[in-house]
Amino acid sequence: MKDYSAYLGHPNQTYGVEEHRLVGGRGDGMRLLEVRNGQGLAFTVSADRCADISRLTFNGKNVGFFSACGYVAPAFYDKEGIEFLKSFTAGFFTTCGLTAVGTPNVDDGETLPLHGTIANMPAGEIYSFEKDGKIHIKATVRDASIFGRKLVLRREYIVDTARNVIKLHDEITNEGTKESPICLLYHCNMGYPMLSETSVVKIPHTEKTPRNARAAEGMNESLIMEKPQPNFDEQCYYYNVKADAKGFGKAGIYNPDAKIGLIIKFDKSTLDYFTEWKMMGEGEYVLGLEPGNCTPDGRNVLREKKILKFLAPGAVYKTNLEFSFTDRRSAFEAQF
Repeated sequence: MKDYSAYLGHPNQTYGVEEHRLVGGRGDGMRLLEVRNGQGLAFTVSADRCADISRLTFNGKNVGFFSACGYVAPAFYDKEGIEFLKSFTAGFFTTCGLTAVGTPNVDDGETLPLHGTIANMPAGEIYSFEKDGKIHIKATVRDASIFGRKLVLRREYIVDTARNVIKLHDEITNEGTKESPICLLYHCNMGYPMLSETSVVKIPHTEKTPRNARAAEGMNESLIMEKPQPNFDEQCYYYNVKADAKGFGKAGIYNPDAKIGLIIKFDKSTLDYFTEWKMMGEGEYVLGLEPGNCTPDGRNVLREKKILKFLAPGAVYKTNLEFSFTDRRSAFEAQF
């Protein structure tokens, strides 16, 4: 990569990380890290919401979905039932887990809220640095209680300043003395203009299962996007995604009108499930492309089906994802 330092007064002239705080509303005081790679990729890491990515643009065009509730600080989180939806910003992605994903339920005597609690926990530590032409952001989020689970999420983003690629590495450590369930889902949310009726969606797979009767109605059109519709009832599909020679699965979306595309790659050794959430509603127009280690049916169902995973004391659960962006249809298609 050519050295352009002689042209710049400060690296932030073209790329870098800046920390901001929100003022007013339910997001008042929230810490946001604004990241630019100098190649057209810009995104926001929400430090007080599990260091998830709330906003993301590519070449100035929006990629993710931002829900009606907007930014909501952890202090306003209500874990009862589906009250999670009142603070579900969605954003480019929301981390669901760490001991429950999906439908609220009661399992092993524990009342579990929608999609778990980790998405509404702030990072206790977060910092950034640059090394070898890449921006690194590291964060630590604790999901722990006295007499209860003691899980620690250590997250790292690696952002290339020469290519439009974000790598995400997560390590979840059980620092307690008891075995713990481990449920994890990366709720990646596509919104307009990345998502429209002209978008092309690819999920190479060997098997697809509708979540329920409503999803079964659209089985043949699951990858066909539609215009926003009033009173649309969501549809979810579970995929057995094909793995490449390195054991990675992939999914992607490209909009030929906006000329923006995204390819998501994920390590299937620990993210062995994939959910598509198709929501074509007016004002709630979003496509979820969601790698995970389970389905979002609730932990009680996972236990009954004997597919619930556990993390032993001292054990570490590692996940690896990659988000790559392109403005060329040919480059997108070449990935599939």
